[in-house]
Amino acid sequence: MELLQTVLYQIVEISILVFEYIGVAVILLSGIKGIVNYVRRSPSTRLDLAKGLAMGLEFKLGSEILRTVVVREMQELIFVAGIIALRAVLTILIHWEIKNEE
Repeated sequence: MELLQTVLYQIVEISILVFEYIGVAVILLSGIKGIVNYVRRSPSTRLDLAKGLAMGLEFKLGSEILRTVVVREMQELIFVAGIIALRAVLTILIHWEIKNEE
């Protein structure tokens, strides 16, 4: 049983890192694309940037949800829940901005 817990913990930790890195990469690439579109004066700059930020936040939100699997104390759970709530609110606001922009 101890071995299964250790394996699960390792898989979750690696998955969290992968989701975090993908989220950061998506946000970074969207930011670079946004700068390029801004310089070119593209009319869809805000919309493209908002979509990229929303996608990056979705990956980062997924990593936080995975993090709840390995939480051991109530204080950690409250902290993770706060992060999830904050990222969810940001995602909702960005999706609202996208709908208004379209």
